[in-house]
Amino acid sequence: MTFPAMPKAVHQFYAGSQAADAELWAGAFAEDGLFHDPVGSEPIRGREAILARLRKVIPLFDPFLGITPVEAFTTGGQTAVLWRGAVVSTEGNPVNWSGITVYRLDDEGLIAEASAYFHHGVFSAQLGKEH
Repeated sequence: MTFPAMPKAVHQFYAGSQAADAELWAGAFAEDGLFHDPVGSEPIRGREAILARLRKVIPLFDPFLGITPVEAFTTGGQTAVLWRGAVVSTEGNPVNWSGITVYRLDDEGLIAEASAYFHHGVFSAQLGKEH
């Protein structure tokens, strides 16, 4: 698949997700980056906390197919990406969901803040769990 044109750190975010590589994925964030996953939940603060969360979540799925960017829009120092995600639970339940994430980069080009907009209830329902 051809990826949409995105800043390097945003591309790294998706490459890390698709490779199920927590270090690559979290490495797209600034040391003090914020990750709202999803918006409305308590943000994950700092690259180390983001890395810890990803290391915890990825093994919950087999396979973890990741998040694929569909379209990207960059303007005014921010990038919004429409994406689709796919995983299979270790119990064999396929989960497909989609959303939009808005990224704000710092002066070094790393993700200072990522705000993911998706319906967590849709994700949880496919797992057979309450949200």
